[in-house]
Amino acid sequence: MQPHHPDLEFASNAPAEADGPALWFVIGDGRLLVCEDPALPLLPEAPHLGLFGLDDLPPQYLGRLRQQHCYAVALDDTSRVPAGFYLEQLRRLLGQLDEMTFAMAGRASQVVTWHRNHRFCSRCGTPAHNHDHDRAMTCPACGYTQYPRISPCVIALVTRGDEALLARAARFPARFFSCLAGFIEAGESAEQAVHREVWEETRLSLGPLRYYASQSWPFPHALMLGFHAEYAGGDIEVDGEEIVEAHWWHYDDLPPIPPTGSIARALIEDWVRRRRGRREET
Repeated sequence: MQPHHPDLEFASNAPAEADGPALWFVIGDGRLLVCEDPALPLLPEAPHLGLFGLDDLPPQYLGRLRQQHCYAVALDDTSRVPAGFYLEQLRRLLGQLDEMTFAMAGRASQVVTWHRNHRFCSRCGTPAHNHDHDRAMTCPACGYTQYPRISPCVIALVTRGDEALLARAARFPARFFSCLAGFIEAGESAEQAVHREVWEETRLSLGPLRYYASQSWPFPHALMLGFHAEYAGGDIEVDGEEIVEAHWWHYDDLPPIPPTGSIARALIEDWVRRRRGRREET
């Protein structure tokens, strides 16, 4: 959801020389290395990871955050976590990290996961190596090049007047509700995917859609395309497997919803703000 900003620059090729301490995004077991001491910076900052005993780990350049160079590192042996640090799930850092730092952390997580999963050519099985210029893995035998995978998804807040449709997926904690979401299938447009997902999960039909924003969602490599959708007809019927509960909720009486920093939360808050503004106008 973060628009282009000069303080957040993604890049693949590291500079020949870098001034000042870098910001290190160390990923171990899908979690991010963070500092235990709240009085210190949350993430490791140093010219190199030798200060943390991790100088043997190959870095992947990410770009710059507020003019500071950023690197991702895979910590395959989690017993090597430096003293004073611990590994935290990235989801738990939503709302704790500012939006640009979370975006860079998400980039780090995706780069590390992709690199680990593409060490061999998916066409012929030969060990692959890093591309000379791009963020890619190249096969020396057949020449096939593999780029980081991005999976497009849609997420929609369906509304009818002062009420919004919020659902609880089977994987959600009890009484936690969110917007409907799903992956875009081969050959689909984003708009078609919204209509299909809502129909499959609730048997509701939709009227006009309005694109809201997108968000990189590193769990593990999704790009969320957010929409506002108007209810057109039907009664709620959940499948009981993927979606176990769905209801209409008034904007002044919402259940527990996703945390700040997620596009689901942003969709809901945007709708609530507009409904309350309309009430004040009348």
